[in-house]
Amino acid sequence: MREYLLVVLVAAAVTYLATVVARELALRWGAVARVRGRDVHVTPIPYFGGMAMLVGIVAAYGVARQLPFLSYRGSESMFRDAGVVVLAGAFICLVGIADDLWEISPPMKAGAQVLVASGLVLSNVQFYSVPLPGGGIFVMDELQGALLTVVIVVVTVNAVNFVDGLDGLAAGVVGIGALAFFWFCYQLANVNGATLANTGALLSALLAGACLGFLGHNFHPARLFMGDSGSMLIGLMLSASAITLTGQFPATELTAGADGGTASLLPVLLPVLLPVAILIIPLTDLVLAVLRRAKKRVSPFEADKQHLHHRLLEIGHSHRRAVLVMWMWAALVGFGTVTMSLYSGALVAAVLAVGFVATLAVTLLVRSAEPVDEEALAAPPEELATPPDEGAAEGL
Repeated sequence: MREYLLVVLVAAAVTYLATVVARELALRWGAVARVRGRDVHVTPIPYFGGMAMLVGIVAAYGVARQLPFLSYRGSESMFRDAGVVVLAGAFICLVGIADDLWEISPPMKAGAQVLVASGLVLSNVQFYSVPLPGGGIFVMDELQGALLTVVIVVVTVNAVNFVDGLDGLAAGVVGIGALAFFWFCYQLANVNGATLANTGALLSALLAGACLGFLGHNFHPARLFMGDSGSMLIGLMLSASAITLTGQFPATELTAGADGGTASLLPVLLPVLLPVAILIIPLTDLVLAVLRRAKKRVSPFEADKQHLHHRLLEIGHSHRRAVLVMWMWAALVGFGTVTMSLYSGALVAAVLAVGFVATLAVTLLVRSAEPVDEEALAAPPEELATPPDEGAAEGL
C-alpha cells in the first residue's frame, strides 16, 4: 500500500508543477476557452490541463517501475499492460491538444477514440469476461471482448467530456472513481490471496494522483481547464483500469468477498457506471432543455443558462458547493458500488442509506451563505465575455 501511495503522490506533485508550464504554453499558442452563453466562467481560461496530467502519469509510471514491491519478478505483464495504456493515453491526449488548438471535427475525434481503443485490443488489453446481474461471470470470445472494449472506452471518454462543465467537476468525479476502483482492485486481490501488484490498481493510482494534482489549479476559480486533451485522457485511463483487471486474473480466481461471502465483480463496470450515474440528471436536463427550446420555438442547440449546474447555482449553492455536491454523488456511487460488491449485511445497507439521505439533503436543503449574482446568471454572453489578455492574444 505504501508504494501505491508514493505513486499517487508522485503523479500529483508532477502534475501540479507541470500545470504551470502547460498554462503558459496554452497562452502562448492561443489554446484558450472563450466564454459562451452556456458557460459558467466569465473570463477566457487556457486549456492544456491534459498535457500536465499526462506528464504526471508518465513520471509516476517510471517511478513505479523502480519500486521493489511493484517491480518484483513476475510483474512484467502488469507493467506491459500499464505501459500500453499510458501510450494510448499519450496518443488520445495529442488528439485532444489538436482539438483545443484547432477544434477538429467530432467525426475525427470519434475516429481517433475508436482507433485508440482498437490499439488496446490489438495489444491484448481488452475485456475477457463480464459479471452477470444474478451472479457469476460470462466469459467472452475475442470478438465479443474486442467490441465491448471499444464501446466501453468510447462511451467513458465521451461521458467524462460531458461531465466537464464546472471548475474541478470532471477531475474530482474521475479522481473519486479512480480511488474507489483502486480500493476494489487492492482489496479483492488481498482477500483472494492474489498479487497486490496488479495493473488495475496501478492505473487507478496513476489516475487518482494526476487528478489530485490538477485540482490544485482547476478548483474554482480555475486557472486552467483540462480541455479535450484531459477529458479524453482520464476517460481512457478510467475505462482501461477496469479492462486490465479482467485480463490479469482468471475469471474464477477473484470470487471471495471481504466478509467471507461471494464477491461481485460489478465494479469492473464502474468506469461506465460512475459517469453514467452522474449523467442521469444532466441527461434528463438535456432532454428537458430540448423540450424547453422547442416550446419557445428556438433551435435545440440554442445555448441557455438553465442546465443542472446553473440550477444548483440558482437555488443557492455557490460554484464550489455545486461541485462538492456532485463529488458527493460520485463518492456515493463509486464507493457504494465497491462496498456492496465486497461486503454484505444490514450494516452495509444502513450505511449506504444514510449516505444517500445525507447527500440528497445537502443537494436540496443546504444553501450557500454566499449570495448568488442573479444578474450575472441572466446576462447574455456578450455581457459576460471579457476580451483575453492582449499578451495572450498576441502569442506572448
